[in-house]
Amino acid sequence: MSIPNEYIAKTEDVAEQVIKRGKNVLPTVARLCLIATFFEDGLRMYFQWNEQREYMDMSWGCGKFLATVFVLVNLLGQLGGCGMVMARFKVDIAVGLLFFIVVLQTVAYSILWDFQFLLRNFALIGALLLVLAEARIEGRSLFAGVPSMGENKPKNFMQLAGRILLAFMFITLIRFELSVWQVIQDIIGSILMVLVVLGYKTKLSALILVALLTILNLYHNAWWTIPSYKPLRDFLKYDFFQTLSVIGGLLMIVSLGPGGVSMDEHKKKW
Repeated sequence: MSIPNEYIAKTEDVAEQVIKRGKNVLPTVARLCLIATFFEDGLRMYFQWNEQREYMDMSWGCGKFLATVFVLVNLLGQLGGCGMVMARFKVDIAVGLLFFIVVLQTVAYSILWDFQFLLRNFALIGALLLVLAEARIEGRSLFAGVPSMGENKPKNFMQLAGRILLAFMFITLIRFELSVWQVIQDIIGSILMVLVVLGYKTKLSALILVALLTILNLYHNAWWTIPSYKPLRDFLKYDFFQTLSVIGGLLMIVSLGPGGVSMDEHKKKW
């Protein structure tokens, strides 16, 4: 065994030990992180009720009634969906509801024309697909004694799509700056992102990305250091919780594994 391969093997062993010790809490932590942006936005709709209604009315000229309906749908849809995900109650309906909110906000806030925000919304959709995949796995485990008719292909493709879409978050973090730290960050992040998408050394790669993204999130999006009267605070807060949701998606990958459509799975057949 070469030195690099030996080092990777030892790192994988450490990662497996961490995952094994946290296996009982990891799915819950992943879900908490994943719903963070929806929960925060739902609360914002409540505490900024009038501001949100006025913004929608001014932006679209839709009138107070439709603006109120928009805010109410966002408030109830997001808080209700978050509650259902955490309670593991009708997860497919909850994910569909949160997916609808993502699409609705993409159109309502003109995110379609903002490439960075659009990619981050795709990453959120990827995280939601992983929640749905987890629910399907749990559903099958309830009938562990019943003969299976083969692999759960929809679940495998959900995990694949989730991995691909989560990678879009890292595309938005790439900055073409001539600094040593930024270049190193871009290279390491890109390599790990590709490994997660391919499903190679997936759990280890996703775990390192969780650590990297957590550090970057705390550094770049420290909204609590900004006075409440400054608009920058809301922008950083939005970025912080959206990034936290993607971290939740990566933790879900660590918990679930890459799924059947991955290099890790195919290596077992070699």
